[in-house]
Amino acid sequence: AAMMAAAVARRGRLGREGRASLCSFLLGASVAALPLLLGSSPSLLAAPGLRGRLALALHVAGVNAALLLIYPRPLYKIAVRACFLGFAFGCGLLLSAGRSAWRHFGWYMCSLSLFHYSEYLVTAINNPRSLSLDSFLLNHSFEYNLAALSSWVEFTLEKLFFPELKQITWLSTVGLLMVIFGDCLRKAAMLTAGSNFNHIVQNEKSDTHTLVTRGVYGWFRHPSYVGWFYWSIGTQVLLCNPICVVGYALASWRFFRERIEEEEITLIHFFGEEYLEYKRKVPSGLPFIKGVKLEL
Repeated sequence: AAMMAAAVARRGRLGREGRASLCSFLLGASVAALPLLLGSSPSLLAAPGLRGRLALALHVAGVNAALLLIYPRPLYKIAVRACFLGFAFGCGLLLSAGRSAWRHFGWYMCSLSLFHYSEYLVTAINNPRSLSLDSFLLNHSFEYNLAALSSWVEFTLEKLFFPELKQITWLSTVGLLMVIFGDCLRKAAMLTAGSNFNHIVQNEKSDTHTLVTRGVYGWFRHPSYVGWFYWSIGTQVLLCNPICVVGYALASWRFFRERIEEEEITLIHFFGEEYLEYKRKVPSGLPFIKGVKLEL
C-alpha cells in the first residue's frame, strides 16, 4: 500500500477511473465494519442465524444503489467491479478475525481480491492509456477461472471429510508469506516498468518503449511472472490444498514457460543485442525456464 501511495505521489494524481475504483473498493470493504455497527462478533459470516446475512444483503444492496446514483454507466462498470472486490476483501477480513474453521479461507479471500484490485489500480497509476475493465484480470481466461473453482471445491470437500487438514496454521502461514512475497514482487515489477508494462504482450514497439533492467529487473528478467507464479502456488499452500498445489505448480510453470518464450521473441525483435546481453546476465527467475533458445 505504501509503495502504491508513493507511486501515486510521484506520477501525479489518479485519473477519474482510478479514483472511482479506489472509492468503490473502500466502500465495498466497509462491510468489515458491520460487526461494530451490530455490536456482534467479528465472525459474522460464520455465525448461525439470519441477522448477519440480512445485514450483508442490505449492505450490498445499499452500496450498489449508491454507486448507481454516483457514477454514470461507464464509470459504474468500473465501480461495481472494484466494489465487489472490496466486499470480498471485507468478508475475508471478517472470516480472518473469527475463530471458525473458515479462518484460513478468509486469508485467501483477502489475498485474491487484493491481487485483482491492485492489478487495476497499479495500471491506473502506471499506464492509464492501457487501462480497461480487463485490467482487473477477472476474466483472465477460462483455465484461470476453472483453476479457481477447483481450489474452492477441493477446500470445501476436504474441509468436510478431513477437517484437520484445514487447521494446519503453520502451513497456511507459509502460504500467506508466499502470497505476500509474490504479490509485492509483481507490483514492484509493474511500478518499476512504468508505462512499459502491459497485461498483453505487445507486438509493435512504441516510441516510449524502453528495456527496463533496474530494480527487481536486475534480479529476474521476468519479475512480474515470478511474483504471479509464487503467489498462485502460495494461495493453495495457504488453503492446505495438496491436489491444487501440485496442479497449480504444473499449470503455472507450463503457462509461464510458453509466455516467456513468446515475449522474449518480441523483446529480441525490439532491442536486439541489448536484450541478448541482458538475457545472458540475468536469469528468468522461474525454475528450469531459460527462455527462448536461439538457433546459431
